[in-house]
Amino acid sequence: MRLATAEINLTALAHNLAQVKCFAPNSKVMAVLKANAYGHGLVTIAQHLNDADAFAVARIDEALALRAGGLTKPIVLLEGFFNKADIPILLANNFQTVIHDEYQLAALEKAKLDAPITCWLKVNTGMHRLGIAPEQFETFYNRLQNTPNAKNTVNLMTHFSCADDVGNAKTVQQITLFDNLVNGIDQAHCLSNSAGIIAWPNGHGDWVRPGLMLYGVSPMANSIGQQHKLKPVMRLTTRVIAVRNVPANEAVGYGGRWISDKPIKLAVVAMGYGDGYPRHAKEGTPVIIGEQRYGIVGSVAMDMISVDIGANEHNIKVGDRVTMWGPELPVEEIALCADTIPYELLCNITPRVSYEYQR
Repeated sequence: MRLATAEINLTALAHNLAQVKCFAPNSKVMAVLKANAYGHGLVTIAQHLNDADAFAVARIDEALALRAGGLTKPIVLLEGFFNKADIPILLANNFQTVIHDEYQLAALEKAKLDAPITCWLKVNTGMHRLGIAPEQFETFYNRLQNTPNAKNTVNLMTHFSCADDVGNAKTVQQITLFDNLVNGIDQAHCLSNSAGIIAWPNGHGDWVRPGLMLYGVSPMANSIGQQHKLKPVMRLTTRVIAVRNVPANEAVGYGGRWISDKPIKLAVVAMGYGDGYPRHAKEGTPVIIGEQRYGIVGSVAMDMISVDIGANEHNIKVGDRVTMWGPELPVEEIALCADTIPYELLCNITPRVSYEYQR
């Protein structure tokens, strides 16, 4: 019997990519696959994104894994390279690289290459993480145009910091700064992450970079994916491994932090932080057994969670399937119960969870 399982719905994945194209019909799509495709399985997810125009990853090992898996689409390294020794690897594997600082540009200029590399020049318009300062743009752009190690097609990129909040004027400021900076330069522009795709059509540009929304999860504050016509791709499930009677006034779980004031029946389910479930999920965080919601009680342990099954004790038995999150129980809701974000929950799935890919 399988216990912790991540069921990955490939039909939902295709639907979400189609929704990206509905939001940004005039933009090419760079599907973001970093962090094991947000916990969904890097290579398999890429193999089922045939309608994407390119892939994006954070680091070179992710890009190499895609090539080893037979993927031939363009691959963009969103953080660029970290060592000059990586530059020949980029060329040999036809990787495209973001250039975001002086170290990277100088290393590229000094490299001895047989052919040029496609580069994306990233400008910091207010995220203050990676990217050259706006006043450096002209110098960096000209140097990339003049080095034989970079193709003359120098794509231009920035990243939004507050696009998930439609009431925040920061995104408009970033779009305006970027547009003014690149005005008149006939190169491809890429600004929008998932939140930008959904909420800021003026920032779509020639390319968009969907990440979280590909997996059916909302990138917007205080919403779920279904509100944007997205379908959750992952359903995280497990099984009931014990059903127990607990007397009144007895503590449950590590630390004894939860005590029932009446006799209760608990279902113990095979899931915990060893599988990637959030340890700080609060009392009452929902799970689904059968078709009914129940709340967890006590502390989330490494391998097990206790669930108060109330008056349905005769309907629940060992071996019953338990949904921890999925289409019927949005991961966004679980993230709120654990004071975290859905990105973290999806990325934290551990190797002992089995993956089942379904259509």
